Amino acid sequence: MIRHDWTLQEIKDIYNMPLLELMYRAATVHREYQDTAEVQVCTLLSIKTGGCTEDCAYCPQAARYNTGIDVQALMKTDQVLEFARKAKEAGSTRFCMGAAWREVRDNRDFDRVIEMVKGVNEIGMEVCCTLGMLTEHQAQRLAEAGLYSYNHNLDTSEEHYSEIITTRTYDDRLNTLDNVRKAGVTVCCGGIIGLGESHEDRINMLLTLSTMPEHPDSVPINALTRVKGTPLEHLPKVEFWDMVRMIATSRILMPKAMVRLSAGRAEMSLSEQAMCFMAGANSIFTGEKLLTTKNPSFEEDHMMFELLGLKAREAFKEENEAACCDHAHAH
Repeated sequence: MIRHDWTLQEIKDIYNMPLLELMYRAATVHREYQDTAEVQVCTLLSIKTGGCTEDCAYCPQAARYNTGIDVQALMKTDQVLEFARKAKEAGSTRFCMGAAWREVRDNRDFDRVIEMVKGVNEIGMEVCCTLGMLTEHQAQRLAEAGLYSYNHNLDTSEEHYSEIITTRTYDDRLNTLDNVRKAGVTVCCGGIIGLGESHEDRINMLLTLSTMPEHPDSVPINALTRVKGTPLEHLPKVEFWDMVRMIATSRILMPKAMVRLSAGRAEMSLSEQAMCFMAGANSIFTGEKLLTTKNPSFEEDHMMFELLGLKAREAFKEENEAACCDHAHAH
């Protein structure tokens, strides 16, 4: 039973279970709803870097912090498509394009992003974008171009949000997610731990995600990458066990979602990553960089998959299976 009516107390009880028991519960749910050998392999490319007007306290791309990031204009379409082809050859099935914008504006840059979406779609990869806030009409245009998924993270709980970002509200986030859903695009939405929030905040964020009318198609769980020059550079490193707890709780609450082990993976050993997969993670970013921070390489990930007996999930899997069933019924 996929539930959308979780209560705060229920989530608290799950999150606070003894860790091994929590992992076992999550692994059990994972087996029921997913192929546990399959991991979705995504590649993330920063198509427009730095110079953002927002003040997200964790972000090296905010114009107001001096983090040594060179501001780069929007990439050329053919450069981006070249990247996508290489990612596909290396085994990625989802290609995500990130632009450091506060919101999408209806201009030539957006027209170019539309071209990129069409191009990546033609290569046969699931296309995802993360471009900041979107209107209903913009979401519609992206959908028509073949956008598969749109990423817009909640980052943290509504209560803690204003400690991290003051240039927009939590409701702005939720509105964008609504616009994406209305356009028929799947939602990729998770958060970051290690922003100085409490366990209560993490639980509240999971409550918001797991009680959405439709659960996000993917839920990225990020550990803060502490970047020099940002207000959060002095925060302690996220405890690995906290990542496992978040992943396992997300898996139990949202059984059909892809739970993505995102930022923070570069600092994990192979056995730590294996525990995250055990706890229900079934999606990763691969490739040297995550927007502007370090990430394990394709080669390292390939070795890890071999060792753990994992395989990359095919692109458009649900659509292909649905089409397959329809075809079978037709005969």
